[in-house]
Amino acid sequence: MKPFADLLERLLFAPQRNAKLTHLGAWLKTASYEDRGWGVAALTNDLDLGRVKSSVVRHLATGLMDEDLFAQSYDFVGDLAETVALIWPQSDLLSSRGSYGQNHDGPKLHDVVIALQKASQDNAEILIKSWLDQLDVTGRWGLLKLITKGMRVGVSARMVRLALAETYHQPVEDIEEIWPLLTPPYDDLFQWLDGKGDKPSAQGRAVFRPLMLAHPIDDDRTDQINPKEFMAEWKWDGARVQLACAEDGVRLFSRSGDVINAAFPELVKDLGWHGVLDGELLAGTPEVIEPFQRLQQRLNRKKAGPKLIAERPVFLRLYDLLIDGDEDMRPMPIETRRQRLATLITTWGNPLMDVSQELTFNTSADLQQWRDQCRDSGLIEGVMLKARGSSYQHGRIKGLWFKWKRDPLLADLVLMYAQRGHGKRSSYFSDYTFGAWTEDDNGRRLVPVGKAYSGFTDAEMKKLDQFVRANTTNKFGPVRELKQTMVVEVAFDSIALSSRHKSGLAMRFPRFAQIRWDKPAAEADSLETLKTWL
Repeated sequence: MKPFADLLERLLFAPQRNAKLTHLGAWLKTASYEDRGWGVAALTNDLDLGRVKSSVVRHLATGLMDEDLFAQSYDFVGDLAETVALIWPQSDLLSSRGSYGQNHDGPKLHDVVIALQKASQDNAEILIKSWLDQLDVTGRWGLLKLITKGMRVGVSARMVRLALAETYHQPVEDIEEIWPLLTPPYDDLFQWLDGKGDKPSAQGRAVFRPLMLAHPIDDDRTDQINPKEFMAEWKWDGARVQLACAEDGVRLFSRSGDVINAAFPELVKDLGWHGVLDGELLAGTPEVIEPFQRLQQRLNRKKAGPKLIAERPVFLRLYDLLIDGDEDMRPMPIETRRQRLATLITTWGNPLMDVSQELTFNTSADLQQWRDQCRDSGLIEGVMLKARGSSYQHGRIKGLWFKWKRDPLLADLVLMYAQRGHGKRSSYFSDYTFGAWTEDDNGRRLVPVGKAYSGFTDAEMKKLDQFVRANTTNKFGPVRELKQTMVVEVAFDSIALSSRHKSGLAMRFPRFAQIRWDKPAAEADSLETLKTWL
């Protein structure tokens, strides 16, 4: 367990992506065969520990100290696993050892996982207490991170697959293609990677194919886009997905390769066809598209029942055809793929699917007009530009696909609440709620309109943290209420009506644009101003 905990600590404090990949690779090379697969499962959030939940950890902690004192400690540290690891008393046995030798790393990761998967909740508590007594602070922290499933060490499932590819000298596309077929502890995968077995086959299986992505394009480069060389279409404001149909069923994948069938069961019905489609998941119907916020209510559910499906309809707007039957369409020109896709959609007559239409343009001015229309509907993020004759390749290929997003909306808003972050941000206030002015029978007051935790530099985060500590007026658990004096310029993609928020509005992707140290709070924007962007 201790080697895996050390890995988590190194990942947490490694600021750069390449450093994290190096740490992952070093651990993969040295971890035991039994521990390797379970560690990967934990990092990709695919680890199932049965009935053992984070409530077991909380119960153990409150058995050590007064509940109010624990709550204050948790509030200060900002992370459950770290809080319990710090307050757990060091055992006499551990103290007598002084430090861990080769044979004193506590329980093995493999043994911990297997024991917890078989344990009842009561028995799990006994096991966890015993393991905590055997480990130092870092080991305890790693164990509790595993149990609470709150890694937060800056590693995505995609990064883990990249580390596997680099460590074992295999194309990441091959690993991603077979990933949906694998289950922890990934014995088939490691047999192949170690050269002791064949690669698991995706033939005839509904698996995820790595997506082709676009580069952002600057405004001053669009005049270089020749309509004879590029085609254009809308960049819809939805969720990129992939639909795979094969002998083993139909699977809907998110852009990260996660299966989301349970949330959208109406989209995974048998089409009587085998292949892979690339497209956008949108709210509403092809005739009446609805804002992203309506889709988000489905995305946030692990499972959708009949009522939610009826109240929040969705459909697929398709961009591309990757596989058609036994034929791999990806090497073919985009024009061929789209023509075949249009024929399939017409043949199926499925009311939950249509094809994204091409936008005609002859000059850069025409292209600018298309982009200017994005803001009018609030349903389109920008314009996509795809090189004519381009094949479908993995990743962001230079010079082939571009995205020209609409300019963000900007509003000056007042900081109202703050909360500590997680992971390496757990010592700083970095999650902020901001509000706009409204006026009613109770006078002029602020109402929350959004929350953001990005867009500022590390130096600005420290200054904001100092502001919070010096200007807190009230505490609500981990949340700090602030003096209403700090104005920030907030950038956001769109805004929509929402019955779930006190202000009646919900922002799409809000982030800090700049801190307005110079602007008085009284001059911040009002709800009425925000409503003009609906």
